[in-house]
Amino acid sequence: MRTAKKLMLTPVLALTAFGLAAGPAAAASADSGGSEDGWTYQADLEEINDSGASGDIMITVKGDQAMITEHVEGLAENFQDGPYPHVQHIHVKADGSAECPTSSADENGDGIVNTPEGGAAYGDVSTTLTDSGDTSADAAVDVDHAGIKGGSATYKRTIDLDAKTKDAIKDGRATVVVHGLDPADQSKDVQDAKSPLDDSLPQAATAPALCGTLADSQMGQPPKGGPDTGGGSTASTDDTVMLAAGGGVLVAAGAAFAISRRKKPSTGAH
Repeated sequence: MRTAKKLMLTPVLALTAFGLAAGPAAAASADSGGSEDGWTYQADLEEINDSGASGDIMITVKGDQAMITEHVEGLAENFQDGPYPHVQHIHVKADGSAECPTSSADENGDGIVNTPEGGAAYGDVSTTLTDSGDTSADAAVDVDHAGIKGGSATYKRTIDLDAKTKDAIKDGRATVVVHGLDPADQSKDVQDAKSPLDDSLPQAATAPALCGTLADSQMGQPPKGGPDTGGGSTASTDDTVMLAAGGGVLVAAGAAFAISRRKKPSTGAH
């Protein structure tokens, strides 16, 4: 009888131990196939040159792509009998932290900070946020494909990012600048001046109106250096362990029942 009990208990204990050990391994195997996480950056876009505008932008970088969502309002609405074409860019600095210029950057004293004067704060154009087509610095003054048209708008587009822009965003060296002021609100000197970026355009057309430095956002991504919380891998592991443990208990209970049946003498033998 004792030998029979031992023979029955040995596989039960082995199955229970296997079930408990397999739980975390199964969960780890399931998690190992996860895709690359995207990192999200955002900026509050604040007025420059007393534009009266405001906005915000969120950029999720995954691999070499950037998914962009932007909202703006209060910009100049009309230009030459049509919606004002507001060109916009991601400016990057070669080193140091990117920032938005203050009125003290107005070197020539004409009453506004033009794009080159703001360059010391936010750097050079690296990526152009157009509505379609080219997104390189070559499209910096492509008003036909300006990402924002009119005074209020929502911009959504997924674009490819070059290594220079991507590294600058990650390092805090990238700033989003939306350009275009209402010429009617500017001094006579500004109204008469040509854009330093393209002399076929008035200066007001390329002067900064909104600016915001991109920074890490905790939205849509796990905190750096810590495990994901909520219904992620931890929850999956715990559930698997509990199921495995529960299965082991059921197997053990079945074995105990079988042993107790063996203890009872057969009613047919006398």
